[in-house]
Amino acid sequence: MRHQFDTVIIGSGLAGLRAALEASGEGSVAVLSKLYPTRSHSTTAQGGIGAALGNEEPDKPEWHFYDTVKGSDFLGDQDAIEIMCEDAIRAIIELEHLGVPFSRTKEGRIAQRHFGGHTRDFGVAPVRRACYSADRTGHAIVFALYEQCQLKGVKFFPEFFVSDIVIDNTRCHGVITLEISTGEFHIFSSKVTLIASGGYGRVFKTTSNAYASTGDCLSILYNRGIPLEDMEFFQFHPTGLYGLGILITEGARGEGGILINGKGERFMERYAPTIKDLAPRDMVCRAILTEIKEGRGIDGKDYVYLDIRNIPKRTLQERLPEITTFCKIYMGVDPSEQPIPVFPTAHYAMGGIPTDIDGRVFMDEKGSVVNGLFAAGECACVSVHGANRLGCNSLLDTVVFGRRSGKAIRGEIRDMEYGRIRNNELERSRMLIDSILTNDGKEKIANIKTDLQDRMMEHCSVFREEKNLKGLIDSIRILKERAEDIGLKDKTRKFNTELIDALELKHMLTLSEVIASSALERKESRGAHYRVDCPKRDDTSWLKHTFAFKTEGAIEFRYKPVAITKFQPEERQY
Repeated sequence: MRHQFDTVIIGSGLAGLRAALEASGEGSVAVLSKLYPTRSHSTTAQGGIGAALGNEEPDKPEWHFYDTVKGSDFLGDQDAIEIMCEDAIRAIIELEHLGVPFSRTKEGRIAQRHFGGHTRDFGVAPVRRACYSADRTGHAIVFALYEQCQLKGVKFFPEFFVSDIVIDNTRCHGVITLEISTGEFHIFSSKVTLIASGGYGRVFKTTSNAYASTGDCLSILYNRGIPLEDMEFFQFHPTGLYGLGILITEGARGEGGILINGKGERFMERYAPTIKDLAPRDMVCRAILTEIKEGRGIDGKDYVYLDIRNIPKRTLQERLPEITTFCKIYMGVDPSEQPIPVFPTAHYAMGGIPTDIDGRVFMDEKGSVVNGLFAAGECACVSVHGANRLGCNSLLDTVVFGRRSGKAIRGEIRDMEYGRIRNNELERSRMLIDSILTNDGKEKIANIKTDLQDRMMEHCSVFREEKNLKGLIDSIRILKERAEDIGLKDKTRKFNTELIDALELKHMLTLSEVIASSALERKESRGAHYRVDCPKRDDTSWLKHTFAFKTEGAIEFRYKPVAITKFQPEERQY
């Protein structure tokens, strides 16, 4: 079946919804999602969205700008960061007017709380900058934007799996999808295609990411010749529920929670004496793992405690109701009476599809663009997060750059023609699906996926080393060969979730090789990328973005300078 829309958006999270709302002012808009829209991973964002409103204490966008640059370990592009931080206040007020029910102060203003790395006066002391809706901030924003998109006539196609994004030379023509419920192919020709498909945390064993976060569109573009930027930088959140990875928001520490080790010590005082438990996530993760490695885990085990017993029960009920429920259901722990066992969990991708500040996708490190192709949100690398994302900037990134992408699309779409997707492109997707369905191989998806996730977690997570990374890359290549011998039990086409799993696994293997190879290539430690064998940051050799290109049998790396406008690199002290 063929469809034609002015704008096709892949992904129904916050970036996709905000772009759809903006683009709906000029032509028809379709949003494709392999989930029902309100089940997108953006709904799980708990703690808040950053903006220097100054509602509870003095704050300035310039301080937010500095904190984001410093949090990124100076790898973030400062022109893009300044745009995001300056636009944050307008974005929050706009969301309020669109119906987002933010929590309130006694005076009726939007409430704000502390969050990791948020400071006043360029690092002097913590500041309340996180705007929040209890601990369901992402959920509140997604539902508000979804309703607004429906009012604007945006057409949603839920449970459509993207099998290919058609790019011919420097032009994107549209998307080929598989309708999960019927097993039929649908072709979406468009003037503009925007990728807002989210992250890929499922390549790791322990992750806060949803099962759908497998990075399909990044893998498709990479195989189409589009480079991926800064893939070595993947953020681990310090407080995932031990053994599960389910996220405990940084807002718990913003409200006064503290991390304690097996000796009962508030150990973050050693690592970040000024802002302690509210240090950036990469620093807190390394601190937790160092405590465990040196034998100071709880009862000698591999976790520490997040203690929020000092927070009044009423505050927990009003501001942190969801994590209280999570702890009771999944751990059998009442956090008002018992400390919470936590361990770092794979959380957020700083790298992704390279774009300019208006979402246009680059096809090389020199800034050449793919006509008709945009990207926004976690799948994109603009790059405002650099080597380590500052807490509360993920939601801000989606609404600021989702809007900017939508505005850029509106400005260009009138002079563009619809893409043309030829039958041979459809045949390419059909042959891929048929090859998987007809293969009588002996390998099982679950075995390969578990092996991949275990190895990525062991050798390419918080701590990395050359020897282990080389071994990991060799293992991934063997797993890719094994994946060619997968045999499915379900040979039907209608609602074949096993087929979807097989397709996702191929994308996860592709991205894992790029991540591990990029981590091997960067011989320094910066932000979330910590090389045990290269423990120092090296601004002389590595103050640059990594671009990974697919070539015949190998990955080619090229580089792009970091945009530095105001803040020169300095040592990160908190």
